Formats: sequence, C-alpha cells, structure tokens
Amino acid sequence: MLNQSIKAFLLNEAKKRFLRYVKIDTRSDPESKKYPSSDGQWNLARMLKKELDQIGLIHVELDPYGYVYATLPASRSVSGPKITFCAHIDTSPSVSGTNVSPTIHKKYGGGLISFADEKNLTLSQEESPELLKFVGGNIITASGGTLLGADDKAGIAEIMASLAAFQKFRDLSHPELRIVFTPDEEIGKGTEKINREKLGDYGYTVDGGEIGELEDECFDAFEAELVFRGLNVHPGDAKNKMVNAGAIAARFVVALPEFETPERTEKKEGFFHLTAIKGDESLARIRILIRDFERKNNRKRIELLKKLIRVFELRYWGLRVETEIKDQYKNMKKILEKHPEAVRIAEQAIQMADVEVIRKAVRGGTDGSRLSFMGMPTPNIFAGGLMLHCEKEWIPEIALQKGAEVIVNICGLWAGGNLPRLDHRLN
Repeated sequence: MLNQSIKAFLLNEAKKRFLRYVKIDTRSDPESKKYPSSDGQWNLARMLKKELDQIGLIHVELDPYGYVYATLPASRSVSGPKITFCAHIDTSPSVSGTNVSPTIHKKYGGGLISFADEKNLTLSQEESPELLKFVGGNIITASGGTLLGADDKAGIAEIMASLAAFQKFRDLSHPELRIVFTPDEEIGKGTEKINREKLGDYGYTVDGGEIGELEDECFDAFEAELVFRGLNVHPGDAKNKMVNAGAIAARFVVALPEFETPERTEKKEGFFHLTAIKGDESLARIRILIRDFERKNNRKRIELLKKLIRVFELRYWGLRVETEIKDQYKNMKKILEKHPEAVRIAEQAIQMADVEVIRKAVRGGTDGSRLSFMGMPTPNIFAGGLMLHCEKEWIPEIALQKGAEVIVNICGLWAGGNLPRLDHRLN
C-alpha cells in the first residue's frame, strides 16, 4: 500500500499536469489527410517530450507521425516483462477543444453544476448518477462551450505523475517501462503508424471512464462508406427522370433497423451508427459504423447493408451505390483471455488503491485492441472521466490520484515477483 506522502504527491502531480494539458486544443480531424490529423496535437506532443526529458527518462522521442516514446529502466534487481503504458493525445472532433478553461467545483454539494461561460448549461445527477459518489469532493469541468479533455488527458496526466513518483521515491519498484502517447485515437488511427519494436511485452491503455473500470473486451468494428450516385434534372421536368441521390441516401438510413442504433442499445447489444451524411441531388455520401462484440453479428449487418443496397438500386432505376467497407479493429477479448495475468494484475492493483473493481466491456474502441493483436496483450484501465465527448464532461479530482496509484501498483506487482499465476508466453 502506498503511504500518504506518495498519494499526496501523485494527486498534486496529476492534477497540475491535467489542468495544463487540457488547455491545449488537440482535436483530431477525420477529414484531414495529415498524420497526425491536426496541428494542435504536435503542441501537446512536444510538451510531453520535454517533460519526459525533465523527469529523466531515456530514449525519449517524438517521431515524424506525432507519437511520443520513452523508456524508464527497471529498478535495481528487477527483471521480467517490459510493461507499456499508453494514452492518446487527441480529443474528440465532435465538440470544440479551443480555449478550454478547466473549472474546479470545490466540495461539490450535490446539486446542479453550472458552467460560467454557458449560462443555460447544467450538469445534474439525473444525467450522470455517478456524481452521487463524489458529494463533498472536488469536481472538474470545463467552463462551458468546450469539452474538458479528460479523454484522454487524464490518462496522460496519471501516467506522467506515476513516472515522476518513480524518480522521486526510489523505493518504488518497477519493471522496465515503455511509454507511448498516440495521436488520432478518436478517429480510429491511434496505432496506424506505431512502432511495435519500441513497446513492451504487456501493455495497459489508461483510457477508461469511471474510477475502478477495468476492461478486457471491446467492440468488433467495421466502417461502411456508401456513395449514392443519382441524376439531377430540373425539378420542373423531373418526373420519372430525376434520381435524387441526397433524398435516397436519407431514405436508406431510415430503412436501417431503428432499434440497432447507439441511442437504442446498451451493454453487449450491437448497432449501426450513422456518423456522416451529406450531398445533393447528384451525389451523396453516408458513413456508418458497424459495431458488435461478436464478429459474426457484424458480418450479418454487413450482409443486410448489401441486400438493402440491391433493393434500392432496383427501386430507383439509374441509382448507383458504391460501397467501401473497412475492417477497423477486433474484440481484444480473443487475445486477453489467453493472457489473464495482465488483467488479474490490474484487478489487484485497483483493489490495492481501495477502489472497487468494475469489470465491463468497452462499448467503443481502444488502442489496446490493436496492440493486443500486435502481440502485446493490453487491457484498458480507468482514467476517471465521465460524460465524455460533450460540454458536460467531468472528472472527480480524486480520480487523477487513484489512476496514478493504480499505475504505480501495477508496476510494483510486475516488479515484485508476487504475481498471480503468470504465464509469460505470448502469441
């Protein structure tokens, strides 16, 4: 168990870093052809490189694609697997990240939380019941009009705080650590250009939500982009001639199963998720995410899309629909169930931080999925943020401390040899 001076240090370090990081606009841009997709991500990446150098890590590198790598050598007499901690630099493109002004609501009293820069915006316990757990504690939000950026700058701050603690408190044992901060995770490109050789044997992404969350399962994911090509004719002479691509695309979306959408599903229920629709009479595009925890179910959804396309092409003479379906990532459970040691250690580390473990599946993606299939089993642990990707995003201040504690505990367990039935054989 960590003593109070270490806990206080972790809270102070994680908090001050978090409040600094969220002020940097790192929104990713799904329409960009650059890597990383936005210039703001470079600003945080350069800051992190400088701070890693200051802490004293070695092999600190900012590569041409915006990835930040660093190594902390193992404590004296510690051997065993190399462990990677990973968090992502970018924030969601769906809400502004410009001029984020973090606000600390001290000793939260249990009522509505208001936002100084957006008078009509409030956060209630009805919207986010988790607030009930933190009455009397400090809550951090943005000031209104922007997201906060806890996803995933809380994860970055917690990793950085733990690294600073290892350098200050030399009696804290740890294996060799390989750190990586990735760009463009929010648009599905977090590991697209990652250098696997710079990573360890096992990994942990610090990118989950509520305190205590531990995730070893995520969605299986495809993305479908459909291009509807029609024929525009003057509306005064359009009968039986015009093929209105935009209108047909809208009808196509409505024809998808309404109860297989994110707003109508939960837990392990899969869905179609429309993320973009635009166009005119001549040409329209729609982008649909296809998600489930079982690949066979996603294949059925893809077959439904294809059948529906054929129906629409028969229904609207002259319509052509071009389809591109991308395999985005797989459910990491397939790998992690073969390496339960990584999850068991994280579970024990969370308990050591006096936090209740919340086991759940990620209704989304994680860099840990691709990293697991690259040969580095990588479960996901909490960073502490809630109501992510919106103006009401918030994080309890204590989550920054607890997240850092868990990282330190994970390292101690891997370093101490007191590991629960380990099997270091990797795929």
